[in-house]
Amino acid sequence: MVIQGLIAVLVVGGLFFAFVSAVGLYRLPDLYTRAHAASKSDTLGSILSLSAVALAFGADVATIKVAMLVALMLITSPTAAHAIARAAHEQGIEPWTRGDDR
Repeated sequence: MVIQGLIAVLVVGGLFFAFVSAVGLYRLPDLYTRAHAASKSDTLGSILSLSAVALAFGADVATIKVAMLVALMLITSPTAAHAIARAAHEQGIEPWTRGDDR
């Protein structure tokens, strides 16, 4: 019963952060802030959801696979966001400032 409650909390937390990420991608003004929203909140949402999956499977081979997915996401998502932002900077894309129009 406690495990099912924890799984539900993790899934709701994962959905919340996935929703925040989607809203950030839609509402934020430029590439740099969108990359930040995608890399931070989407990674956290995915990790919470995958943690719920690991708890649901219990002590199984699938739990090891989920743990490997979490480790992979912790490495690749921030690295990809950094690479995209760096490539945009090298291409001369300027960050949005308050005086700019959308």
